[in-house]
Amino acid sequence: MSASSDVVPLPPPPSAPSGRPAARVDEEAPDRIVPRRHPGRLLSAAVALLVFAMVVNSVVRNPHFQWHVVGQYFTTRAVLDGLVLTLWLTAAVMALGFLIGTLLAVLRLSANPVLRTLSWGYVWIFRSTPILVQLLFWFNIGALYPRLGLGIPFGPEFVTVKTVNLFGAGLTALIGLTLHESAYAAEVVRGGILSVDAGQSEAAAALGLSRWRVLRRIVVPQAMRSIVPTAGNMLIGTLKGTSIVSVLAVQDLLYSVQLVYNRTYQIIPLLMVATIWYIIVTSVLSFGQYYVERYYARGAQRALPPTPLQRLRAAVARSAA
Repeated sequence: MSASSDVVPLPPPPSAPSGRPAARVDEEAPDRIVPRRHPGRLLSAAVALLVFAMVVNSVVRNPHFQWHVVGQYFTTRAVLDGLVLTLWLTAAVMALGFLIGTLLAVLRLSANPVLRTLSWGYVWIFRSTPILVQLLFWFNIGALYPRLGLGIPFGPEFVTVKTVNLFGAGLTALIGLTLHESAYAAEVVRGGILSVDAGQSEAAAALGLSRWRVLRRIVVPQAMRSIVPTAGNMLIGTLKGTSIVSVLAVQDLLYSVQLVYNRTYQIIPLLMVATIWYIIVTSVLSFGQYYVERYYARGAQRALPPTPLQRLRAAVARSAA
């Protein structure tokens, strides 16, 4: 038998219903991909938008909010002075709180058992006590220590001062909030430091770098990626938490509007003035927190997340295409 007789001929392609041969699979045009429809998602979005529109309509058209009174007092001198004091108190508390908190975090990570235990005890005490109790305690510190002195330990005092002349309402609020925030800041910084791989410190120690330089140049910059989001939440929480100092008659934003509505009895519109100012400042802080997080994300991601302006430009370009 010859070699040509071993070849089996291929069957002809099947015919189409019309009698014409069907096209091969590889010659067929690709099917158009149709995205899956989600009617439940569209329905839930429509319901959510309807509820949101109803809430906005009830707020805007409710005459009891007295929006004309809100606009009348929104930029008055008393309200703006209270806002400035709130911003100053927030900035001072956060700066001093993280300064003390960073020191406490380093002590908690120290090899010295005495310093480590004392730092833990500080954090334990101030996190276990409500902030209002702490403020009232510092406001009445004169009942425990009528005089404060500076001198030789367990010896004579060279300088003494009466606490009633030293601890005013403003200083009491600053001290109480700072000591409270420093306890939380210590845990935030400690958690950020512990999030850095131990191999980074070991490699730096192998190069002969000092412990302080390793902490300052290697550990802290990497730990900031974990510290910044929580620190941003603390900043916003401190901004709103400063309203508690109104119980000490510190003229912050809330106390300023309270003075006004105690005189005019327009409680709701004055509270809306304070609420809107808190929303505005919080929004600005959240916007700044986003860019700070984006800054410290460099090197941790191949591509940084787009900014809101970049997303807007991309959306406009897609719609125009």
